[in-house]
Amino acid sequence: MAINFMDLLGSAVQGGMTSPSSSSRMQNAASSLGSLTSLFGGGDKPQEGLGGLLGSLMSGGASVLNRAGSAVGGRDNLAAAGIGALLGALSGKSGSASMGGIGGGLMGLLGMMAYKALTKNGPAEAGTASGIAEGAAPSPRMTEQQFASDGQGGPGAAGSAESARLREADAEIILTAMIDAAKADGQVDTVELNRLTGRIKATGAGQEGLNYLIAQLQAPMSTEKIAAATRGRPELAAQVYSASLMCIEVDTQAERDYLNRLAEAMNLSPAVVRNIEQIVGMQKA
Repeated sequence: MAINFMDLLGSAVQGGMTSPSSSSRMQNAASSLGSLTSLFGGGDKPQEGLGGLLGSLMSGGASVLNRAGSAVGGRDNLAAAGIGALLGALSGKSGSASMGGIGGGLMGLLGMMAYKALTKNGPAEAGTASGIAEGAAPSPRMTEQQFASDGQGGPGAAGSAESARLREADAEIILTAMIDAAKADGQVDTVELNRLTGRIKATGAGQEGLNYLIAQLQAPMSTEKIAAATRGRPELAAQVYSASLMCIEVDTQAERDYLNRLAEAMNLSPAVVRNIEQIVGMQKA
């Protein structure tokens, strides 16, 4: 049976593959993204915090949902339950949330963070280079009209199936980045490996998924794989960097060096890196 990476991503979050600061950073991101009607071109009254974030999504109309959806790979990733499940998992109050719901919530929130980071400094940064450092190949951007035709990345069932495949591929890359971040200051020792896999197993993760995580945690860094997957895709590069900040305290030189190497490998511009770190509260705006 093939691994469901969206479910495994949710299990990794629920099982503790995040840093002690991840919950506060997610909350900072939710607060920073609270005024979505302003972010996506409508409204003039900010709505702060997670409630405002989700309220803006649900009441902002089709235009807001289409634009947000095109940034995160599908309007289904914007479900309030998914982001609520994510924050619940980080606070230890996930209740009966599905692992896929938590994984989808993470992908949705990372996508919105990427959108804001890539567009914060105006059209010059969000244009052809889309926040990627000079010399990198640009990514073709789906128009709002194209996305609105289906909301899943293409017309009909074929488009939905392809979109689902792409979301799974992106979830695998995000999970790979989280695993690499967990190893940033050295290999995971046996005690930590057993503790982490035990907690992830308790979320309901299958043996195939556990075997994958164990192999990845013991493998060399996957920076080249991540760089290849994000090449020409600035939105995914920004999501990768954002996800990495949820798994790393950045309180050692080794961790900062790792983030610098990651950003450089993905050709992510210093301006976008700064924007992301501001969104999660690591830098002052």
